[in-house]
Amino acid sequence: MAIHLSDLGKVYLVCGKTDMRQGIDSLAYLIKRQFELDPFSGQVFLFCGGRKDRFKALYWDGQGFWLLYKRFENGKLTWPSNENEVKALTPEQVDWLMKGFSISPKINPTNSRDFY
Repeated sequence: MAIHLSDLGKVYLVCGKTDMRQGIDSLAYLIKRQFELDPFSGQVFLFCGGRKDRFKALYWDGQGFWLLYKRFENGKLTWPSNENEVKALTPEQVDWLMKGFSISPKINPTNSRDFY
């Protein structure tokens, strides 16, 4: 079953390492205090830990929070490291991330896309 996070609303990637032991309340507090965004906005917020092989998604559906967790069995994510930044992702970038690719494609001289 595939979950299309971009269908839920705008998707934000929280850069840097997040303590993956944090739950809904701690992650919502982080969004509100550190980044001055509204966790009740119906937007999706993505967090990654130090291992970079898993991430969490926090989403408010109007009645309650969803906390989704994904772990990749093979490979690691390329996750931006600036801890004081949140990046808005395009639907294409969200799709790349869900497949384990980098959100920043590297164009090589042969005009094909490589993800790193």
